[in-house]
Amino acid sequence: MVNVMGKNNLSGRKYDAVVVGSGPNGFAAAIKLAKSGYSVLMLEAKNTIGGGMRSSDLTNSGCIHDVCSAVHPLGIASPFFTSLGLASYGLEWINPPIPLAHPLDDGTAVLLERSLDTTVKNLGADGRSYNKLIRPLVKNWDKLLPEILSPLHFPKHPLALGKFGFMAGQSAGYVIFKNFKTKQARTLFAGIVAHSKMPLDKPGSAAFGLLLGASGHVSGWPIAKGGSQNIAAALQKCFRSLGGELQTGMEIHSLDELPKSKVVLLDITQRQLANVAGTYLAGNYRQKLAQHRYGPGVFKMDWVLDGPIPWKSDDCLQAATIHIGGTFAEIAGAEDDVWHGQHPENPFVILAQPSLFDTTRAPGGKHTVGAYCHVPNGSTFDMSERIETQIERFAPGFRNRILSKSKMNTMAMEADNPNYIGGDIAAGVRNPLKLFLTPKPYKTPIKGVYVCSSSMPPGAGVHGMCGYHATKKAIREMF
Repeated sequence: MVNVMGKNNLSGRKYDAVVVGSGPNGFAAAIKLAKSGYSVLMLEAKNTIGGGMRSSDLTNSGCIHDVCSAVHPLGIASPFFTSLGLASYGLEWINPPIPLAHPLDDGTAVLLERSLDTTVKNLGADGRSYNKLIRPLVKNWDKLLPEILSPLHFPKHPLALGKFGFMAGQSAGYVIFKNFKTKQARTLFAGIVAHSKMPLDKPGSAAFGLLLGASGHVSGWPIAKGGSQNIAAALQKCFRSLGGELQTGMEIHSLDELPKSKVVLLDITQRQLANVAGTYLAGNYRQKLAQHRYGPGVFKMDWVLDGPIPWKSDDCLQAATIHIGGTFAEIAGAEDDVWHGQHPENPFVILAQPSLFDTTRAPGGKHTVGAYCHVPNGSTFDMSERIETQIERFAPGFRNRILSKSKMNTMAMEADNPNYIGGDIAAGVRNPLKLFLTPKPYKTPIKGVYVCSSSMPPGAGVHGMCGYHATKKAIREMF
C-alpha cells in the first residue's frame, strides 16, 4: 500500500477514513462510514457545505436562490437518503400539486401529474401508450430503483430490471415515435429526457425519460423547504450525530495534505483526480483521466419578481418545474445544437419557481425563479436574452416583473463549484448503460483511495447513491 496519507498537515490525529467534498455523494460516503462505526473526517474547500445543494442570495435581494440543484425527484426517492430519516434532522420536502408543466404555444400546457391515471386521461389518444410504458415502472418502483441506482451486479429482480433495461437502452426519439402520435405526449417525454444533456437520438437517452417520468408518479418532483441548502444541513446534522468531524475552507491540492487514514473517498471528477493524486498515478492512467470527456455546460439565471410568472396557462402555476422549449422537434434540435458545439437560438430551458409553494424563499410578496439551458462545454456566450425570450414566449409580461437578476456562464459555474468542469454539472455525459457497466467503478490504482462523485455509477443527481456504493466497496476491501 502506498502511504499517501503520510504527511499529516491537518491534524495530529489518525482517522479510519477521510472524505473530500461535501456534496450529496461526499455526505453519503461519510455517513455510511460513520454509521458503520468508523472515525471520519470530512473536508470541504468552500466555507459553505453542500456542493450542488447550496443556496445563496445570488441577486443581493434578501431572497434565497438554489445555486444549482433546485428540484429533487431522486432526492426524496433515494433509498439511502430515505433510510436516514432526514425529517428528524430538519429536512422538509414540499411537493407541488403538479410535478411538471410544459407550456405550449396555443396557451395550454401538457402536465406530468402525480396521478398516473390522470396523466393517462389527459394525454388522450396517447394515454394508453403512456400507461403501457410507465405503469410497469411505477408498479415495480420499490424493486427497480435500488437496482437502477446500483453499479453492475447480479440483480435481485432480473425480470423487472431486464424489461427496464431493454426500453432504457433505446434512443428517446425511437421510444417517442414508436409509442406516441400526439404533440402533447411527444413533447412531455422529450422535455424530461432533455435533462440528460444527450441528443434525443442517442442510444440510452430513453432511460432518463423513463426514470424521471415514473418518479413523478411515485414520489413527485419536490423542493426542499427553505432551499436545497437545507438538504445539506440535514445531512450535516446526521453526520455529526454519528460522531463525524467536518472542516470547511479546506481546499485539497494533493493527497499528501491529508491526515493519516486507512481510506480516502474523493467527491471529485476525473481531471481533479489527476491533479490531486499526482505522481501516485502512472503516467498513462493520468493521461486517460485528463482525456475524460466532459459534457455540455449550463448557463444559469436567477430572478426576483414582483409577482408570479404570468403564464398563458394557469396550469403552470401548479408546478415548481416548468419545461420551456416548444415541441419535440424544437427540443431535439436545441439539444443537438449544443452537442455539436452550437448555441441554440431557441434553447430548451428548465425553470424552477419554488416561491409559489415555499414562502420562506422571498419576503414581501416577491417571487424567486431559477432557470438554465445547456450550452457547449466551457462556453462564455451570454444566453440571458435567449432564455428570457423563451420564457416571455409562454408568459408575456415576464420581463416587466423582474426586480433583480443574476446570471452565471459555464466558467462562473466552475468557479463556484470546481466539480463543474466547463459548466458540466453532471461530470460528463455517457450512455447510462455504459456508466452502469463500468468494470471497476469507484476504485483508483492507489490502494485505499476511491472516487465517490457523480462521475461514477449511477451518475448525476442528488441521491447520494454514488457515495453509498463507493463506500460499501471501500469498507469491503479495506476494513
